[in-house]
Amino acid sequence: QVQLVESGGGLVQAGGSLRLSCAASGSIFGINAMGWYRQAPGKQRELVAITTSTTNYADSVKGRFFISRNNAKNTVYLQMNGLKPEDTAVYYCYVRRLGDNYWGQGTQVTVSS
Repeated sequence: QVQLVESGGGLVQAGGSLRLSCAASGSIFGINAMGWYRQAPGKQRELVAITTSTTNYADSVKGRFFISRNNAKNTVYLQMNGLKPEDTAVYYCYVRRLGDNYWGQGTQVTVSS
């Protein structure tokens, strides 16, 4: 089992920045993907950014959001710049380990106009 603890969400004005963090613990050997998804009210959960051997971003966040990973700390970060009201959502940390998917509890990001 992998446990994920997220932090860093909050309320920010449009154009502002936030950094999300997600620390993994437990059975971390074999983790081959770490990333972030988000879910806005009334919408499906969608990929924001994910890092494996490569890094992929949703088109809507390219150039504004940046994912990074500290393997020594088993932590993944999401730096979010130029936030827009449409970025408002619950952000979920995601980890894939040996074919199993794990999710964080979610952290609310609210961007005011």
